[in-house]
Amino acid sequence: MRWRNGAWAWLLEKDWRELMAARSWWILLAAMGPLVGFSFISAVRTYAEASGLGGTSAGVGEAFSPLIGVWAPTFSACELAAVFLLPFVAIRLVAGGRQSGALRLELQQRLPAIALVSATALVLTLGWIIASVPPLFAVILWRAYGGWIYPPELAAVATGHLLNAGLTIALAAAMSALAEHPSTAAILTLGATVGTWILSFIAAVNGGWWERVAGYTPTAMVSEFQHGLVRLSVVLVAATLIAAGLGLAAVWLRTGVPTRRRSWESVALAAAASAAIAVATLATPSWDLSEDRANSFSRTDEAALARVTSPLSIEVHLAPEDPRRVDLERRVLGKLRRVLPHADVRYVSSTSIGLFEQTSPHYGEIWYDVGGRRAMSRSTTVEGTLEVIYRLAGVSPPAVAGEAEFRGHPLAIPPRGAAWLFYAVWPALIIASAFAMHRRPR
Repeated sequence: MRWRNGAWAWLLEKDWRELMAARSWWILLAAMGPLVGFSFISAVRTYAEASGLGGTSAGVGEAFSPLIGVWAPTFSACELAAVFLLPFVAIRLVAGGRQSGALRLELQQRLPAIALVSATALVLTLGWIIASVPPLFAVILWRAYGGWIYPPELAAVATGHLLNAGLTIALAAAMSALAEHPSTAAILTLGATVGTWILSFIAAVNGGWWERVAGYTPTAMVSEFQHGLVRLSVVLVAATLIAAGLGLAAVWLRTGVPTRRRSWESVALAAAASAAIAVATLATPSWDLSEDRANSFSRTDEAALARVTSPLSIEVHLAPEDPRRVDLERRVLGKLRRVLPHADVRYVSSTSIGLFEQTSPHYGEIWYDVGGRRAMSRSTTVEGTLEVIYRLAGVSPPAVAGEAEFRGHPLAIPPRGAAWLFYAVWPALIIASAFAMHRRPR
């Protein structure tokens, strides 16, 4: 009864005080202003120039969307902060109690280890939300300039970075519980992060199942959200990894439990998480929250593709680093998988760059098979791909007219006042708050 009534609130209050006392968190807060400011100012200036500011061709900006032109680069500062700054804040809170001896006292109060970890994770999440105030300032400034805001795509970007922060917190908590010293935990955390980057590089070179696995790395996840695409499988995988990381931290924070038992519990946790991730990857629903539907075919084409009931397989003879393959994957096949999630796409190549492979007579061919009917094309455009699929499936292509074309929201206004806010006002406010907090009598 004591646990239910007061221990949870006491844990939250303790972790909050430790967060307020952590210099790493105040450094994170102070750095967020200049990081977001630099990204926002550069993005708005580029967007304005493309829209006709400074003598450029007026109307070019009509092809741009604020999602790609402003929000993706602005919120990319949050990704940098989550990778290089947030882990040290999380390690400070999780490993601090272990070094000071407070963890032993907390465990003696019969508090479950998962309760300790979940309280710390909740406080760190709240701290990250506070650190995300500068991007909110960027949204307010953009609206004050007269810029267009489409709430669903902005919510998708914010959600992606919140999930990314959750992954960082869970990873740092697990490494802090496994390692004996905070510096070791920091090295392990950054090593795991760099490992995901290496995985993405290997996937870009080799393709195949490497590419599928790399699609669930934090970098790939954030990229999809920044383009307004929300996939249920990605959300479920991220949630599973967060739960597994916090669970692993709870297992290894029980210092009184024998190491052998904790090791077996960790193996069981990893097996359960792997099974859950395998199931999560089978989830096919996805939502395109971008205003210009950049991740989708036109609605008429989606309706026509929905009538394709025969199995579809595509064999692409292009090397992983061939620009045509990248264009085909981003502009065509990624959208096709959303409509026909069970379509089988296979890449065939003998080399990774395809430089000398292009002398082969079959290089560059794209073979389509719909219910046993086959056809070959070399086109990597949306129109060329859909034309072949419609013909093989016996489906009448939709009429060209009907859906209005997205013309974008040009804005030829420079980022006035942004430098003062992000480079001067915000850091000064954080420094003054930190000074007042540390000077306050306890």
